[in-house]
Amino acid sequence: MKRLLATLAALLCLCAAHAADAPAQRNPASYLDNSGRDDVLSGGVKTIVIDTPKGKFRVWTKRVGNNPKLKLLLLHGGPGATHEYFEAFDSFLPAAGVEYYYYDQLGSAYSDQPKDDSLWTTARFVEEVEQVRQALHLDQDNFCLLGHSWGGILAMEYALKYQQHLKCLVISNMVDSIPAYNVYAKKVLEPAMDPKLLAEAKQLEASGRTADPRYMQILTPMHYEQHVLRMPEAQWPDPVQRAFAHLNERVYTLMQGPSELGASGRLEHWDRSKDLHRIRVPTLVIGAQYDTMDPAYMAAMAKKLPQGRFLLCPKGSHMAMYDDQRTYFDGLTRFLHDVEAGQAAH
Repeated sequence: MKRLLATLAALLCLCAAHAADAPAQRNPASYLDNSGRDDVLSGGVKTIVIDTPKGKFRVWTKRVGNNPKLKLLLLHGGPGATHEYFEAFDSFLPAAGVEYYYYDQLGSAYSDQPKDDSLWTTARFVEEVEQVRQALHLDQDNFCLLGHSWGGILAMEYALKYQQHLKCLVISNMVDSIPAYNVYAKKVLEPAMDPKLLAEAKQLEASGRTADPRYMQILTPMHYEQHVLRMPEAQWPDPVQRAFAHLNERVYTLMQGPSELGASGRLEHWDRSKDLHRIRVPTLVIGAQYDTMDPAYMAAMAKKLPQGRFLLCPKGSHMAMYDDQRTYFDGLTRFLHDVEAGQAAH
């Protein structure tokens, strides 16, 4: 009997430890309470009018959930991609009680898509995010910002100018320097590729033929399926397929450049590596072992931040929210709950 009681006690201790380790669950009744919200009629959708140097335009947002203390605005990649590939968050954030906002940046999918190329600058996008924040009534008591890929650049830039409005920051699968990214692509990613196929892809780039179907035929198996989303392209989830189908190629090429093996557009010389230490809010940097971005570099970024934390997705690539999903969301929700509880530092 004593041995049985001891075994039961040990099991209870293990269960308690596991519960303490697991991301906390939230009360679904309060999470689903939309009373008093101004977007109930539209199911959480709010179209926001923003001012730009070229006039007023409309951008699309959608709220999911209700948590007065924890509101996460999602900045998608590209530039020129869409909120759609974030739809995997629906499988995890509601159970964690996190209120979150989908958002198509100007030029993307459900938002206006003006043709004036002068609009596509990092500084202009930062002001857009600030106007979206104000329209959604987010503030330093509840406002967390997550930027993935290009969205990570935008999130860093926003924090460097407006961190007084932030409760926390998440930099997902992005480094703080495009020159450093280009070096990693050249010295690490490219040498691992088939040299003949790489040379053919480079020739297509040099001749301005990146729209040629052959370009993607080459890069899909040896780059996209290795470093962007680690599963056969035919099996990529529907939200990812839709996001790629709706990419604004003009905005993407102007800022990122036509090559998929490095950046050469307006972002080519972007570098905040010497400024990252100025971001003082709790910040989670998420990297992945097979990412297009150097995971060791992203780990070092977290150490620059006064309240930095690093999450490595060991099975993941650039879209680790899909190919290392459990690691990604367990780490993200744990960080957000720590912020909510005032325990976010390291």
